Amino acid sequence: MEFAVISDSHVPEREAALPSQFRERVAAADHTIHAGDFETADVLDDVRDLAAELTAVHGNVDPEDLGLPAVAAVTFEGVTFVVTHGTINPVAAAVDAASVDTEMEVGEEGEITSFEARLESDAGLVLGGEQWADAVADTARARGRTEPGETVVGIGGHTHVVEDTVHEGVRVLNPGSVTGADPAERATMMTVTAEDGEVDVTLHEA
Repeated sequence: MEFAVISDSHVPEREAALPSQFRERVAAADHTIHAGDFETADVLDDVRDLAAELTAVHGNVDPEDLGLPAVAAVTFEGVTFVVTHGTINPVAAAVDAASVDTEMEVGEEGEITSFEARLESDAGLVLGGEQWADAVADTARARGRTEPGETVVGIGGHTHVVEDTVHEGVRVLNPGSVTGADPAERATMMTVTAEDGEVDVTLHEA
């Protein structure tokens, strides 16, 4: 099963439209994931019309009336993809804070080391770097609790920086900006193939 993974359209304020070759990839995919920042309902409708199926989340520039969740999850072929934009404390949206143990776990240098503890932290605005990766990986663990042998992948956006890394045991993806909106230097997206709990990721540039 092939997924098109895109984020940060920023149409029309920063860019005019999705690149035509990316529109073709979205149309050809079995399922599309968008990690937020459409900017308008028209852009959301455009992507929804292109995609065979769409999983999408709310970005920090998206109007509230788009009706998109802060966190979404979809499972296919033994892989659960947990999606968040990356500008809120998404763990709080993924789990009920009252249902988890929020005892602080602090590392040797004073850093918070558990996602439960980060619910209590002041990291409400996630801008990038380690904090961004922490939030996406934490959300994937919190929302993507699966059966043994199943795989969880965290997907985020917001930074416009391409990421494909394993962060604290969770594979974390950021497809960058699908239109190349600033501060991205180029338009990028990913296609992801999922099969029997395994994922294969390909980055595409326009």
